[in-house]
Amino acid sequence: MVEGGPVNTVTMTIGQVARKAGIGVETVRFYEREGLLEEPERRASGYRQYGEEAVRRLRFIRRAKELGFTLREVAELLALRHDPGATRTDVRERVRAKVEDIEAKVRDLQMIRAVLLSLGETCQGHGPATDCPILEAIDRDDGVEATPPDA
Repeated sequence: MVEGGPVNTVTMTIGQVARKAGIGVETVRFYEREGLLEEPERRASGYRQYGEEAVRRLRFIRRAKELGFTLREVAELLALRHDPGATRTDVRERVRAKVEDIEAKVRDLQMIRAVLLSLGETCQGHGPATDCPILEAIDRDDGVEATPPDA
């Protein structure tokens, strides 16, 4: 080790860090603009140089997004990770809130599914689309209810 020099610091280009994180280059740039990833130092050539911590952070962002967290929620999780006053309870509350959001969306999707199935049964599938009962029901103000008729 050279005195005063970096300790085994690996630097990567934006393309390399994107590949290792499993995302696109434009996504890396987007996360930088959104403040989720610090803009890295640049080489004399102007190219960005990223370290392993950037890959770790980008993977965290990608996984959190896959779990349904919004960018705002991801930013909150990242902030909790680096907040010495944050507790596991704080993180757990964010997860519970996300589960509640997902459960509400599932209920909404189930309701929409039921309405669409009900609408699908109103049409025999023969004849011109101009007088299709499904299109007529969607067109009427009272034609498509928030709840299916049998609910």
